[in-house]
Amino acid sequence: MNVVAIIQAQLEETAYPGMILNKVNGKPLLAYLIERVRRSKRINQLVVSTSIKESDDAIVHCSKKLNVETFRGSKKDVLGRFYETGRKYKADVVVRLSARGPLIDPAIIDHAVEMFFQQYPNRLYVSNTLQRTYPKGMDIEIFTYESLKDAYMNASSSHDFEQVTPFIVKRVGETAVAKFVHDQDLSHHDWTVDTMEGFTFMKAIFERVHPSNPAFSMEDVLTFIEND
Repeated sequence: MNVVAIIQAQLEETAYPGMILNKVNGKPLLAYLIERVRRSKRINQLVVSTSIKESDDAIVHCSKKLNVETFRGSKKDVLGRFYETGRKYKADVVVRLSARGPLIDPAIIDHAVEMFFQQYPNRLYVSNTLQRTYPKGMDIEIFTYESLKDAYMNASSSHDFEQVTPFIVKRVGETAVAKFVHDQDLSHHDWTVDTMEGFTFMKAIFERVHPSNPAFSMEDVLTFIEND
C-alpha cells in the first residue's frame, strides 16, 4: 500500500504568521521538519499541502528547493485539499502531519504506521491526538484514503471542511478508531511554533542538539529539557 505523508502548512496557521519559515542556522524550520520526516522508514512519499494564497508561495518555494512535492488548494476547505492531495499522489494510506511541529520524531511516525497496519482493516484511523499523552507538536494521524474520500463526499458543514479529521472519525465510527498512547503523560509539553516562546525553544534544540545529533529523538529532547 502506498503510504503518503502530507504535511499541512500555511503561513497564517499560527499567531505569528510565517513562523514555520523562520530560520535557525540559516535553515527554515520547515526544512528541519522535512529532513526529519524523510528519516521515516514507513513512508513512501512526502507532500507539503498548502493553500493557493499568495502568502503561501514561500512554502512552495522552500519545499521545491528541497525537492519535495507540493499541492495547493483552498485555504478554508482543508478536507478537500487533503482529498485532492491524496488523489493526485495515489495514496492508499495518509499520514497527516503539521508544519507547526518541526520536532516530529520519525521513529514515532513509524510506530504509528506499524500499528495502523497491524490493526487494518478493522481500524481505519489511528492517532495519538484523541487521548493526548505525547507532547503537543508530536501529532500524528493515519487514515485510509478511502475514509478521507468518504468524509469529503459526505461533508456538509463548514466545520467538516475546515477540520480534516473530526468528520473522518465520525464517519468511520468508534470501533474503527485506534489510539496510541505513551507510557508517560507528556501532554503538558508544548513543542509547536505557535508562539515566540515556541520558536525560542525550537531555536535552542536546533542550535544545541541537532548539530551533533541530527537524528535526535523525542527522548533526546526530554533529556535536553531536564539538563538545561
